[in-house]
Amino acid sequence: MAQRAAIVTGGSGGIGLAIARALAEEGYALTLSARRPEKLEEAGARLREEGFEVQVRAANMTSEEDLLAVFAAHREKYGRLDALVNNAGVGIGGMMDQIETKHLDMQLAVNLRALILGTREGLPMLREAGAEHRKALLLNTASIAGKGGQAFLSIYAATKAAVINFTQSTAKETVDAGIQCTALAPGFVDTAMTDFIKGEVGADSMIQPSDLGEAVRFLLHTSPNCHVPEIVFTRPGEGVDSP
Repeated sequence: MAQRAAIVTGGSGGIGLAIARALAEEGYALTLSARRPEKLEEAGARLREEGFEVQVRAANMTSEEDLLAVFAAHREKYGRLDALVNNAGVGIGGMMDQIETKHLDMQLAVNLRALILGTREGLPMLREAGAEHRKALLLNTASIAGKGGQAFLSIYAATKAAVINFTQSTAKETVDAGIQCTALAPGFVDTAMTDFIKGEVGADSMIQPSDLGEAVRFLLHTSPNCHVPEIVFTRPGEGVDSP
C-alpha cells in the first residue's frame, strides 16, 4: 500500500494535472478522474512514464454512479485517502436573460453537486488519514469569480462562491479531524477553459497551472497547526474583482 494517496478530479490537464504532478512528486499515489477517457489515459501514461504511481478512472461528474465508482476504485487499489482535490469544473458564459437551462444544470452539477458528493464520499477515508497523521488535505478549486459577481459568468461565479462557502463549512465540521480544508481561487489561468478570453488577455500573461501545483506543495508542508482556508491567485496589478 502507498504511504500517501490522493484523488484528483478534472485531472487530465490544466490545473488538475499540475496539482496531480505536485502530489506525485511529493510521494502520493494517484487516482485521476476526468470526463474524456483518451485524454485521461494520456495524462496517466505520461505520469507513469516518469515513475509515478497512477491509476485513472474516467467519469462524468454529472453522474453520481460514475463519481462513486472513482472512490470505490481508489479505495480498492490504495486503501487510503490523504488528499482529495475536487477540481473538476465547467464555465459557460451567457447573459442572464439568455441562460439556457441545460447550461445552468450542467454548471450546478459539475461545479457544486459533484464537489459536495465527492466530499461526502471522501470524508470517511480522510478522517482515517487525519486520525493517523493529522495532515489530510481537502482542496476545492473555486475561482476568483467566486469572490464577487461577474457579468456574463453569473452562474459560474455563483457556483464558485458556493464552493468557497462549502469549503468553510467543511473546515468547521472537520476542525478536530486532522483535515485541512482549502479553497483555491485563481484568476485567469492558462488552460483550455480560458481560451475564450485569450484574444484580450494573452496566455503568456496568465497565471500558470504550475502556480497552483506549487501552492498545493506549500499546503502539504505546513504544520498540522496551520489552517489556510483560502488562497487567492491574481495577476500583478489586479484585485479580487478581476477574474
